[in-house]
Amino acid sequence: MTGSGSNASRSAHPKGDKGGRSRSTHARPVSTANNGGSEEEDKDGGVLFLVNKSGFPLDGQTWERMWGHVAKVHPAGREMVATIRNADCLPKPSVPAVPNYKTSMTIPEWLQAIQNYMKMLQYNHTGTQFFEIRKSRPLSGLMETAREMTRESLPIKCLEAVILGIYLTNGQPSVERFPISFKSHFSGNNFHHVVLGIYCNGRYGSLGMSRRSELMDKPLIYRTLSDLIFEFEDSYKKHLHSVKKVKIGLYVPHEPHSFQPIEWKQLVLNVSKMMRSEIRKELEKYARDMRMKILKPASAHSPVKQRSRGKSLSPRRRQASPQRRAFRRDKSRHLDPIELAGIFRPAVMDKKVGDFSTLNEVGYQLRI
Repeated sequence: MTGSGSNASRSAHPKGDKGGRSRSTHARPVSTANNGGSEEEDKDGGVLFLVNKSGFPLDGQTWERMWGHVAKVHPAGREMVATIRNADCLPKPSVPAVPNYKTSMTIPEWLQAIQNYMKMLQYNHTGTQFFEIRKSRPLSGLMETAREMTRESLPIKCLEAVILGIYLTNGQPSVERFPISFKSHFSGNNFHHVVLGIYCNGRYGSLGMSRRSELMDKPLIYRTLSDLIFEFEDSYKKHLHSVKKVKIGLYVPHEPHSFQPIEWKQLVLNVSKMMRSEIRKELEKYARDMRMKILKPASAHSPVKQRSRGKSLSPRRRQASPQRRAFRRDKSRHLDPIELAGIFRPAVMDKKVGDFSTLNEVGYQLRI
């Protein structure tokens, strides 16, 4: 934990958990209504936010639900939906090519190619997120979802863009990636958004998708992490949003087969209750710790034992056996070899193979 009070803190999701869903710049009051059994519906200021959990191709229920939702929220309503669904011939959608890194490219050029690819996929305005993103999944599983995004070439939302950005930058070990989440407030509602922070060669930037061009990618030009966060905060102000919280995760490993989940919120700042000088101090300390790679995921921390003054946390020695204590007390007594054998042999013979008395709490054998 950093900072004072509750302003800053450092710190899964089974199927259906709201914490693992994409949270775009919509307000998200939670609805308790269910639609179709396991499919839960959230509401963003009265507008439903739906997730496809049926995979591809979409099942009939998800397909009809998506069109029904579009008919409710689109200005043209059912007339627009009927025009598209009853059309005899529709233009074939373009399928953008997945970008390939070339040795002649600089890192900023490669990041721009990735962002251009995301823009060609377009932002998803249907109200149904096509790819289910569970934040607690291992990185390997999320990379499978990213590969599916490249195969299907469907519009994506902000959380999907973060996973896709991680997938496409996996081959560049000099590019560090970490999630940045924002909670903003506007007109009585809270809005959530997430982008992929980038650090490379002493500069910060971002990749992402949003309805607003100012709230997605940022060029790799910011000297400090606080400069990047303040740039996003200023962009929010242009749309009359006030940023309430900023959550920053840890660097994402470059191993696509890792079973380690992404750490989404290692640092949480209540920026609405902090001065900019305080925010800058917290961010720069956190950025320095990340660069030094001394931060560990919250799930990796083992319970910490409280240490009292003058007491060691090292394992205690076992109490000496009665035979050895008796032998030590009477050092003046002379024992011949036969008596010595009689004293020490029982301790060896009585020891059982399955005796775990020499194991500590975590199962490691102590050699004394």
